[in-house]
Amino acid sequence: MFILEWLNTQLLKMQWLFDLMAILVEDVLQLSMDTRLGSSVHFFFYDVIKIFLLLFMVVYIISFVQSYFPPEKTKQLLQNVKGLFGNFLGALFGILTPFCSCSSIPIFIGFTNAGLPLGVTFSFLICSPLVDMASLVLIASFFGLNITIYYVLTGMLLAIIGGWIIGRLNMENYVESFVYNSPMVSIEEETLSTKERHEFSKVQAIEIFRKVWLYVIVGVGIGAAIHNWIPQEWVTLVLGQDKWYSPLVAVVIGLPMYASLFGTLPIASALIAQGVGVGTVIAFMMSVTALSVPSIILLKNVIKTKLLVLFVVYISFGILIIGYVFNAVL
Repeated sequence: MFILEWLNTQLLKMQWLFDLMAILVEDVLQLSMDTRLGSSVHFFFYDVIKIFLLLFMVVYIISFVQSYFPPEKTKQLLQNVKGLFGNFLGALFGILTPFCSCSSIPIFIGFTNAGLPLGVTFSFLICSPLVDMASLVLIASFFGLNITIYYVLTGMLLAIIGGWIIGRLNMENYVESFVYNSPMVSIEEETLSTKERHEFSKVQAIEIFRKVWLYVIVGVGIGAAIHNWIPQEWVTLVLGQDKWYSPLVAVVIGLPMYASLFGTLPIASALIAQGVGVGTVIAFMMSVTALSVPSIILLKNVIKTKLLVLFVVYISFGILIIGYVFNAVL
């Protein structure tokens, strides 16, 4: 237990970094941590550096593991499974890939073109931006292991059921024809050296970093403002756990935003500190990552209106149910 507690405190929450930033703010910048400005500066530097360190480290490790499982292996595995187990594997692969909603869509096109069942590919498409491994480590660092487990289970359940429903409705005709007709190139499995795997992992980590660094900085900035400058009574008036409409408001606020989960976590952390319910915060994070307007526009070019509407309505209601249930039990 002591070892686990130490790992959680020092590796995930990075207490050593928190203390180091406190020294920077108070001794170097001469700002008191008891003031709004000093607390905001500490919040900003601590969260930005923590997220960047965890992000690079986790994506590097995941990418190194993924180098042993090329796309052809994944396609072969998913092609041979049907029913709910296929949806489960599609969602599981979504967890193992550090993609945002927009970058998940090209993978979705490739899997669909390769002949994978549509329901399986949709389970991947739903789960990938919601529950990737890098995000889970960050969620654990902010909210602890229990909430992280609940988040994973509900995200996977949402993806599995959604993919199963779409598969049962036989909606292949509502996918644009070019998705099926695009030429596929079968790439032979390469044998990489350890050095090449490390190089691949470094490139992947840098690429993900380039995609999300700005969202992280903006998200931490908003989180610092919510945490230190917006009165708690204002936040709880709109999003308080006792307000029945708070998950609905959170989903509506999240829809027009476009950010990875890395950018929304500091905002979510600040909202919880201001008394917002866990379910409301989770509904906000899920709506930002799974239902952002840019990803919906991109998806509209791949699937037809009827299937797109079904996708958006299902995800929206699913997120709302998760938000209300979490607010009721946590």
